Amino acid sequence: MYKNATITKKANVYFDGKVSSRSIETAEGEKKTLGFMLPGDYQFNTAAAEIMEVLAGACEVKIKGESTWNTYTAGQSFDVPANSAFDIKVSEPLDYICHFS
Repeated sequence: MYKNATITKKANVYFDGKVSSRSIETAEGEKKTLGFMLPGDYQFNTAAAEIMEVLAGACEVKIKGESTWNTYTAGQSFDVPANSAFDIKVSEPLDYICHFS
């Protein structure tokens, strides 16, 4: 739960509506997005470092520069460096939160 958070009402929509998120900023200035992905294969670029936490569902992820795919399920998270990218394969609907540094 985030008390006194500011939520941007307009959704960020990607990949023809298969991925969407909403931005929030906590009272302490932390920036996050709450999102949802439908099954598919996607690639995201990062400007800031982020921690992507899986809330429900599962995905396979390969961070730019790494050779292996790793699987993440509910309760797990992965780090993506700033100015990088990651590929993600979603086989079932994915609920997530991204924490930005």
